[in-house]
Amino acid sequence: MLILTKSILALGLGFIGATILGLVLIPILKNLHVGQRISVFVGESHRKKEGTPTMGGLIFIIPTLLVTFLLLLTDKMEYTTNLGIVLIVFVGYALIGFSDDFLSIKRHNNEGLTEVQKLIGQVLIALAFFFLYMKNGGQTALVISTLNIHIEMGWVYGLFILFLLVGGSNAVNLTDGLDGLAGGLSAIAFIAFSLISMVVGYEDMGIFTFILAGSLLGFLVYNTHPAKVFMGDTGSLALGGVMATIAVLTHREITLAVVAGVFIIETLSVILQVIWLRVFHKKLFLMTPIHHHFEKLGWKETDIVKLFWVIGLILSMAGIFFGVWL
Repeated sequence: MLILTKSILALGLGFIGATILGLVLIPILKNLHVGQRISVFVGESHRKKEGTPTMGGLIFIIPTLLVTFLLLLTDKMEYTTNLGIVLIVFVGYALIGFSDDFLSIKRHNNEGLTEVQKLIGQVLIALAFFFLYMKNGGQTALVISTLNIHIEMGWVYGLFILFLLVGGSNAVNLTDGLDGLAGGLSAIAFIAFSLISMVVGYEDMGIFTFILAGSLLGFLVYNTHPAKVFMGDTGSLALGGVMATIAVLTHREITLAVVAGVFIIETLSVILQVIWLRVFHKKLFLMTPIHHHFEKLGWKETDIVKLFWVIGLILSMAGIFFGVWL
């Protein structure tokens, strides 16, 4: 019962904090002319979104950090080394995204950090995570105890972590193309990981992810169609990076592939499009990431988002079963 109370408190405080901050921050972003530049390659329906405030990831990042510190100070949450690692990765990836968004706005185009600069930053944080993880006695094996699977990876596990964190942050970033899409899918995924973490004995991770999920729900008040604010790279990179981090720290790396299934599909659609163009010299999809393919087919933006949310929910439910019992 105590854990349930803490979970509800974490979720509720995150939601309230983000909802209140959104009321304050969005007008400030508008006054500072922190507007999103829309790519010329997307559909005409997106052109009217030009100038919508970006950097909205701050709406869920700041409350998540503040509520976490509040619960730590009031002894409603226990500080652990794992929690410290999560906070470092969360803030680190958020700073990379913030730098990218800031430079894009300053230059009045979509060109912030170069791909190489962004990748270097992501890799450095992933390496820092691996160092801290190993210093804290982290295992280097993939384990599914129920199926009696134990694959010792040794130093290769470091490359695996690098792949998860960099790939995860970019996957959420690619998915963030429709109002409420990445935010809603992330909220669903983090609730799944909250439940898994609580059940398998990682209360620190469970409470943190409940705070983040609540903050994301508060952010969605302003991000669902028609969006009053976009999360920008500030939010998307932080979400993907911390999602992969929590999967590693709770030893649920395989579960991540299920819970984050929609993000993976979005990423694979881009990869397949590039390969198809180079090999067959024609497109496999009308446009990627794949949510834009559905737009080109004439689907309404809200219908695409609802469909992807439902798929994300089904995959998260499967992930909960997989993560708890397998």
